[in-house]
Amino acid sequence: MSVPTGRSIELITELIAVDTTSRDSNLPLIELIEDKLAAHGIESVKIPSPDGLKANLLATIPAVDGSRTGGIVLSGHTDVVPVDGQAWRSEPFAAQVRDGKLYGRGSCDMKGYLGVILAKLPELTAAELSEPIHLAFSYDEEIGCVGAVSLVERIVEQGLAPRGCFVGEPSSMRAIRGHKSMNVFKVSFTGVAAHSSLPSEGLNAISYALRFASFVEGVARELASTGPRDESFIEPTTTMNVNRFDGGIAVNTIPSSCVVFFEYRSLAQVDRDALTERFRVEAERLETEMVRLNPAASVSFEQQAGAPGLETAPGEDIVGLAAACGAIATDEKVTYGTEAGLFSSAGIPTVVCGPGDIAQAHAPDEFIELDQIAACERFIDQLMIQLSTS
Repeated sequence: MSVPTGRSIELITELIAVDTTSRDSNLPLIELIEDKLAAHGIESVKIPSPDGLKANLLATIPAVDGSRTGGIVLSGHTDVVPVDGQAWRSEPFAAQVRDGKLYGRGSCDMKGYLGVILAKLPELTAAELSEPIHLAFSYDEEIGCVGAVSLVERIVEQGLAPRGCFVGEPSSMRAIRGHKSMNVFKVSFTGVAAHSSLPSEGLNAISYALRFASFVEGVARELASTGPRDESFIEPTTTMNVNRFDGGIAVNTIPSSCVVFFEYRSLAQVDRDALTERFRVEAERLETEMVRLNPAASVSFEQQAGAPGLETAPGEDIVGLAAACGAIATDEKVTYGTEAGLFSSAGIPTVVCGPGDIAQAHAPDEFIELDQIAACERFIDQLMIQLSTS
């Protein structure tokens, strides 16, 4: 088993100690990283969330000739999922090394990757790079790739024009070229409350919400049976689920409100806008029917989160660069979503490649194998060689 440097372990441990659960601010971690970059002479810029409680961070390590355009993006998210209700054998935000593994919330997803990058700052800043390396660290990936939208927009606005991007989500250092899109929706039904013995005086919001949920399930069956397929995925079709259903206050009261939450994950061949419109039209149809029965009724349709899928061609330069840096080549596509699709949609060819196994992400006793950290160190070392002027 390969052993990572003590510096990487130290930095990963330091990052894990900062609780960046998505419901809370990530600013303490962003400011910590900002300080570490500044200590190596690297300028960075914060891109705040609309409420100012969170931020992305964008920095460029310039080429030896001072140029800041072109080059490669190293991208990762700073937030982690909650530990609520999970039984941990050790403190989630105090990293521990046991039996060749480093445990802690975010160790795998994805502070292991971020820690390696920070540990390599002395070498990165000393390297005679022929093209720049951009560091792009986001907020709120775990609740729908929210922060990376403005991060990618800033990269485009500044004209950085990177020729490729590595998103360091846990892939066991495989070069992943494809994943599905991610789309999350909230549909709120407002009816009219009444005593359950007088249903004609009310309008049952749950009844209409159930019909909408049934519509979602019907579309899911349709796409599973007759929609496009990609056998590179474990689930080869577009998938969708109603994952939460909130409504009613008592068994003797006609419910005046009900909320349906659903999501779908589509293949690259599927028109996301057209698919989303099918659900929006159905919500509007149900609203029209409800209003005809009672003008006080309404239905609201809201997309809470969304990120495009990833479909990087095998012949893209970024795929070859990943292989040259030691990434494991594969035609497998992954079930989970990442921010990679946002970079790809902005014209930046992207590969997902990072240390750790996604099976350990989000779980109690989350861990990353030490040899995965070492493999990521070698990847960054090789990237510097590949981008070197000598």
